[in-house]
Amino acid sequence: MAERTSAADTVDRAETEVIETPATVRDDPHPRARLVVASALLLFVELAMIRWLGANVVHLSYFSNFVLLGSFLGGGLGFMRARGRNLTWTSPILLAALVAFVTFFPVEINQSSSQIIYFTSVKTSGLPIWLTLPVIFILSAAVMAGIGQAVSRFFLVLPALDAYRFDVLGSIIGIVAFTLLSFLRAPSLGWGVIAAIGYVAVMRWRPGLPVFAGLALIIGLLTYETVQPGISWSPYYKVKVQNANNGNTVHINVNGVPHQTIQTVAFRKRHGSVYIKPYKRLPNTGLDNVLIVGAGSGSDVALALSEGAQHIDAVEIDPRIRDIGVSRNPDHPYQDPRVSMHINDGRAFLQQTHAKYNLILFALPDSLTLVSGASSLRLESFLFTKEAMEVARDHLTPNGGFAMYNYYRQRWLVNRYAGTLRDVYGHPPCLDQVGTYGHLDALSIAMDSSQQQCVRTWHAKVANTPAPATDNRPFPYLKTRTIPRIYIIGILGILVASLLGLRLASRSPFRGIRSYTDLFFMGVAFLLLETKNVTGFALLFGTTWIVNAFVFGGVLVAVLAAVEYTRRWRTPPFWVVYVLLLLALAAAWLVPSSSLLAMSYAPRLIAAVALAFAPIFLANVAFAKRLAEVGDATVAFGANLIGAMIGGCVEYTSLAIGYRSLLIVVAVAYAVAFGFYARQRRALAV
Repeated sequence: MAERTSAADTVDRAETEVIETPATVRDDPHPRARLVVASALLLFVELAMIRWLGANVVHLSYFSNFVLLGSFLGGGLGFMRARGRNLTWTSPILLAALVAFVTFFPVEINQSSSQIIYFTSVKTSGLPIWLTLPVIFILSAAVMAGIGQAVSRFFLVLPALDAYRFDVLGSIIGIVAFTLLSFLRAPSLGWGVIAAIGYVAVMRWRPGLPVFAGLALIIGLLTYETVQPGISWSPYYKVKVQNANNGNTVHINVNGVPHQTIQTVAFRKRHGSVYIKPYKRLPNTGLDNVLIVGAGSGSDVALALSEGAQHIDAVEIDPRIRDIGVSRNPDHPYQDPRVSMHINDGRAFLQQTHAKYNLILFALPDSLTLVSGASSLRLESFLFTKEAMEVARDHLTPNGGFAMYNYYRQRWLVNRYAGTLRDVYGHPPCLDQVGTYGHLDALSIAMDSSQQQCVRTWHAKVANTPAPATDNRPFPYLKTRTIPRIYIIGILGILVASLLGLRLASRSPFRGIRSYTDLFFMGVAFLLLETKNVTGFALLFGTTWIVNAFVFGGVLVAVLAAVEYTRRWRTPPFWVVYVLLLLALAAAWLVPSSSLLAMSYAPRLIAAVALAFAPIFLANVAFAKRLAEVGDATVAFGANLIGAMIGGCVEYTSLAIGYRSLLIVVAVAYAVAFGFYARQRRALAV
């Protein structure tokens, strides 16, 4: 090993300030502790980039896992370069370049695809998508390559399984740290400070002038962002509050996009707002109990109170938006004793409550972000499925009614929702339209069609009414079972960039990956399995940030448990582990997540954990067994990370086949992995 690194040892330290070769890592008195720090930094920076970039570049609302894929690519390239010239010092400098690029060229609105609905009529600003996304992807990968190399070098001097267990432990610390900051609603400056400390610690507290300058630039830019008036952070959004010039309206922008307005009830009634329409169309039998999903800053709640609601369950997923309503809404609806506030996912609340309502209102519950790790799942996706509408119907009184309104930019989307309501209730809803393209539409429907008072009843030809979204394919904004062209172009660009990156990282990268083809396919399968678990738990327990943190943290704990099991006890042969894994996947297929919804909370949680984490545990027993016998842990781990990136690309097939069918793709990928492993063992035996 000393011969391999002798050239790197002679690199001019004046050029890079700090150069750590495998030899110096080997001489580190605390390699395991520093591996934990480096791994924690790796995941923390990845999560911070996903949150911060998504808050400032609206293109990433359509490509939620774009930064994730870049991170996997970068991590894989870093492992491929474990024995190469040290590049860890470049990571904070490149991160500073990325932060500067996005700070000076933010993208606030994107409506470039007619296949993907975005609820706004504001025009696009910022650099074009064909320039912004490649720059972000390349810089994200380069940032993570430097940290990945820092992690990989400890795999050269520690036993593979020993290094892997401390790598996973560091990842757990990274996600816990970021989850804690989300809970505290820390601004981006807090993320930058933690990342800077991590970088300095990884570099043995001797970062050098170039690194120090990069970290200072990051802190300076994030400080500038944090001190801007009206800026705050929720667990989901970067929130900006502004007063309108007319003095009657407060605008709430999130992630650079107009999201909500706070107006008095008197103002809305005076201007003939669509928000009043459901109260005119639905049965006037009293509003003893009302449910408002997407209560937001309280304007819809105030209107319901003015219409005589005796009790309101106001459900809002974002605590920061609720707090703004408490402090800024002039009607003070949340201070009214008739209002019960619930910070929860709307679908989850419907599944948990036993209450009956005279009126259930979906009040613009559209998010402006996607669930991390699930490329096409929005916060409200499971709220607009046919199954969700059936759950809402079952919570209505016999004389009750349901209504929903939003800025429906495409007529076919109105038809989809109206057709879903017709299928669920057995008759068409009332349709009210205020304005033209890009303005508000309201759909109102009563349990009893004779009690509807429609000025206009919705009717549409079957050919113009897309099929309802379902819990298996919760993509209400995708008109047909297809992968939109914008995604296909993005995926092709990612693959081209990956090929170039692999070629630059190693003279013969594909030869190394070919030696560990089974680990490559394990990476493909594991990313898809993780995605399936994220969406499954979102359906069962809500698409909240807490649920997502639980799933990602649970995945890492299951991985750590598998590693410890493999280290401490004798494991079955590979073929037995793979058979058990395929049986666990078959069980998850035979017992879909939707079948658990009827269970009470505790049994549902137990069943969901068993079905979701059993395959993860077994998959990582197989991975740990394989990692323990590899000849080059860094190349093997790099191949696995590259496979995970490809799995992120394959994930987009869920748009066409649904999330449940991803389990079939996962099973095939693991079967292929075992096939390559078995072939390799036979070749060695000969």
